[in-house]
Amino acid sequence: MKTVSISLNSIDKVKSFVNDLTKFDVDFDLVSGRYVIDAKSIMGIFSLDLSKPIDLNIHAETESTVNEILEILTPYLIQ
Repeated sequence: MKTVSISLNSIDKVKSFVNDLTKFDVDFDLVSGRYVIDAKSIMGIFSLDLSKPIDLNIHAETESTVNEILEILTPYLIQ
């Protein structure tokens, strides 16, 4: 599992983020405080406080898959 911090501070960003994640047959969780939701759920994402950075847990089997996912998620990552 790999964890990265992301920012989803607009409705368009949330929609494109979910579309990007659905391309992968991997489980993703968003963690905000004590809440953990499925990152592929638009309704779940909107239940979080999007004004703050959110942790994304990527449950991928191989390092190459993680690297491919991170490449696509670059616009959302907080460095």
